[in-house]
Parts: sequence; structure tokens; C-alpha cells
Amino acid sequence: MSKFLNALTASAVAVSVLATPAMAENLGLGRAATPDEIAAWDIDIRPDGQGLPEGSGSVMDGEVLYTEKCSVCHGVFGEAVGRWPVLAGGDGSLSDDRPVKTVGSYWPYLSTVWDYVHRAMPFGDAQSLSNDEVYAITAYLMYLNYLVEDDFVLSKENFLEVRLPNEDNFFMDDRADGELVAFAKPEICMSDCKDSVEITARAAIIDVTPEDADARKARAARLGMDVSESEGAASAGEDDATQEAAASAPAESGEPALDMALVAEGERVFKKCAACHQVGEGAKDRVGPVLNGVIGAPFGHVDGFRYSKGLLEMADEGMVWTEDNMAEFLRKPRDYIKRTKMSFAGLRKDEEIAAVIEYLKSFSE
Repeated sequence: MSKFLNALTASAVAVSVLATPAMAENLGLGRAATPDEIAAWDIDIRPDGQGLPEGSGSVMDGEVLYTEKCSVCHGVFGEAVGRWPVLAGGDGSLSDDRPVKTVGSYWPYLSTVWDYVHRAMPFGDAQSLSNDEVYAITAYLMYLNYLVEDDFVLSKENFLEVRLPNEDNFFMDDRADGELVAFAKPEICMSDCKDSVEITARAAIIDVTPEDADARKARAARLGMDVSESEGAASAGEDDATQEAAASAPAESGEPALDMALVAEGERVFKKCAACHQVGEGAKDRVGPVLNGVIGAPFGHVDGFRYSKGLLEMADEGMVWTEDNMAEFLRKPRDYIKRTKMSFAGLRKDEEIAAVIEYLKSFSE
């Protein structure tokens, strides 16, 4: 992206040199840009819709285009692949220590989305999309962020009707009159410095994600271990005797004890789901809902989450998540729930499905 922006800046400078006869005469360089040359660069879209071309695109067409042209980097449902940007989810996370800045949680205007897709995407083939294709992909990104329904068609005429949730939190840059003045000092302070710097705390690294002390305690409690055992299990795998003891311990609720070896395997497989779903203490809705207590819960049981129409129809029929129908869903989500927003292709192996279900069962609340 930095290379693209550098090239764009260099080209913009070149165009500015050609912009007027007066500049060309004064500098002795170039010539005045023709109207067609100016029009080729004048493709920005303003928040009020100025600059939008004629055209339209539906969510359904956008899904096909997005899957083909965008999902390799941004994931099949906007969760991102590797270190590419996340496009969906992150609702309410901006005040967190690690905010998730997406189109739905952070971006200010829909015009920014349209303009960026049109100007810079797909990566490596920028500006290859037609106007209708850009409208369709933009509509699908709105759908991934629960801002429109699956039958929505975006066009120049209804463009301003879609407002992004974080728009009101953007304001004009006032740093020149505010913080820059406060920090402007005639001399750099070089006195009263500390004699030494010492480390007062360290991050506990579990896989590649830091976890704080509360998270380690919660994990240890769930696995029936003390904190030291939990930390050892995270780095070297759980001791077989510990697993057997935990698996054979009677459940306080009277329900069958969990297979802790299967739970541990499920935790590993669940990483395929973790981009969109959270479990455990402090879990929040992301692209998908929190999955605490999902086994045995009614369909659509998470208050405030915007489920797909297909799932809500099944909820109205009184459907409840069981191990059997969860297995069927995890195998082929889109075959089990028509028009689901979950684009995940599914888990192919029966043992992985069983492990994930056992893992989910370990989060009863």
C-alpha cells in the first residue's frame, strides 16, 4: 500500500506541474493538462456523494465478486488473512486495549469505502473494477457489517441513505490550536530523569497472543488446574495424567464430565473460528456472536446480535442448538442454514467437528 501511495503522490505532483499554463511557463516544464487527463485523476468521492458515477450493485452480486477478488487477502467474511486488514466486526471495540478498526466499527463515510475500492483494489490490479462492480462490493461490505440486508442494492440514488456507525466521532483536526500549543516548549527538559529503568511486568505469551493474569486464572479454572500447571500446559501441552484426572472428575452439575483431551484439541481447531467468534470470560460479539452456552441454547439467543434472516426463521420455529445439529452446521454451514451470513466453508473432518463441539461445551455460560 505504501508503494501505491508513493506512486499516487508522485503522479499527483506531476499532474500539478501540468495543471496551468502559468505554472508551465514559470517553471519551464511540461504543458497544461488536458480535460481528459485531469478527469482521469479526478476520481475522488466526497462524503456528500459528489463525484459518484452512475451505476448500482447488489449484495448478492457483491458476494460473488468479493469471494473472487478480495477474500484471498481479507478473508471470506472480512475477518482477514494473515496481517491483511480486517473489514468486518469490531463493533464497540474502539475503547478496548486492542481495538478492531473495520469498515463497520471505525470508518467515517461510505464514500471512503467506495473510493478506496475503486481507486486501489483489487491489490495488484487496481482500477480494474467497473462502477457496477464497485457498488456491488461496497454493498456486500455493508452487509458483512450488518448495515444492510441481503436483498439490498446500492446505487448513486440511495448512496447517502447508508450511514456508517462511527461517522459522528470524526471531527476537524484541531491540534494546531490545541495539543501542539500545549506541548510547544522553548527548551527540552533534560532534568529530574530516573536513574534507571526497570521492567515491572511481562506479557504471558500463549501461542502468539498475550494473556493477562485474569485470563490465565480463568483458563486454569476451566481446565481444572492451578495457574502454574496451566502455564506449563500452554507451552508444552497438558500432562496426560492431568487430562485423565480432569476427564474422570465428576461434574458438579451432574452432567457427564468433559473429555479434556478433546477440549484441548477443540481449542486448537477453534482458531479457525476465532477471527469471528469469541468464547470465555469477557467475550464480545465480533463478526459472529459470542458462543458461550451455545450448546442447548435456542437459535439466535444472543441479545442484540443481528442474525441472518435464515437463522431467525429457524429460531421462530423453536430450534435449539444440539450436538447433532451443531455438527451438521459446522460441516456445511450454508447447506444447513439458507442465506446465512457465515461464509465459512465448514470443517471437513468428523474428529475436528467433535473437538470443537466439546470445546464449546466447556463454556457453559
